[in-house]
Amino acid sequence: MAKDVEGAGGFAARDYEDPPPTPFFDAEELTKWSLYRAVIAEFVATLLFLYVTVLTVIGYKISSDTKAGGDECGGVGILGISWAFGGMIFILVYCTAGISGGHINPAVTFGLFLARKVSLVRAVLYMVAQCLGAICGVGFVKAFQSAYYVRYGGGANSLADGYSTGTGLAAEIIGTFVLVYTVFSATDPKRNARDSHVPVLAPLPIGFAVFMVHLATIPITGTGINPARSFGAAVIYNESKPWDDHWIFWVGPFIGAAIAAFYHQFVLRASGSKSLGSFRSAANV
Repeated sequence: MAKDVEGAGGFAARDYEDPPPTPFFDAEELTKWSLYRAVIAEFVATLLFLYVTVLTVIGYKISSDTKAGGDECGGVGILGISWAFGGMIFILVYCTAGISGGHINPAVTFGLFLARKVSLVRAVLYMVAQCLGAICGVGFVKAFQSAYYVRYGGGANSLADGYSTGTGLAAEIIGTFVLVYTVFSATDPKRNARDSHVPVLAPLPIGFAVFMVHLATIPITGTGINPARSFGAAVIYNESKPWDDHWIFWVGPFIGAAIAAFYHQFVLRASGSKSLGSFRSAANV
C-alpha cells in the first residue's frame, strides 16, 4: 500500500510498502481461469517470438550466401537480427504483460520465482508453455522454409568455433543477468508507485536489453539467454552440434537469472530477508 506524505522541500513523496511474497505453492491457482489464460498467452507469445526471429536469421543467411548468388554484405546483418529479437520482445511484452506478465523466457520466470514474484505452479506451467511454444514456432519456420531451414542451421544455438566452453557459458550468464536485472528494475513495484509512467515504458528497456546482449554475444553462442528459444530450435533442427552444446543454454541463463534475482532482492532492495523468511514459514506449514 502506498500513501502520499509530505517530503522534503514541500514535494509530495510516497510512503511505500512492498507487496507480500507470492506463496511458494498455491494449489488454489489451478482452479482459476486467469492462470490458464496466462499460460496460453505465454505459449502464443513464445511461438510468435521464435517464428519471427528464426525466420529473420535464416533470411539473413540466404541473402548473404555468396555460393547461392547472395551478397556477402546483403541482408540485415547482426544488427538487424539483434533488432528482430529485441523488437519482438518489446512488442510481445507490451501485449502480454497485463495477462501473464510477459515472461516469454524460462530464465525470466525462474528469476521471478526465486524472488517470490510467481508461485511454483505458475513457474512450471509457464516454462512448459514457453518450451512448447518455441517448438511450434520453429516448426512453422521449417514448414514454410523447408528448402532453406536445414541448409542454414535452423536458427539453432551452438558454441562458435574458436571459443571455449567457459567463454560460451560466461557469455550466457552475463547476457541473462543483463536481461533479468533489467526486468526486475523495469517492473519494480516501488518504482511504479513513485513514477506512474514506468509501467507503460517497461517493455522498452527489456526489449533494448535483449537487443544489446544479442549484439555482444551472437558471434560467441548465437545468443541464447532464453532456454526455450534454444530448446525449440534444437528440437526441430535436431543435429548433434546444437545438442552437444545445449546444456550451456540452460545452465548459463539459469545461473544469470539467479544472480540477478539475488542482486536485486538482497542488495538493491534489501528485501531478501523477507523472502527467505516466507520460504521458511512455508516449509514449516
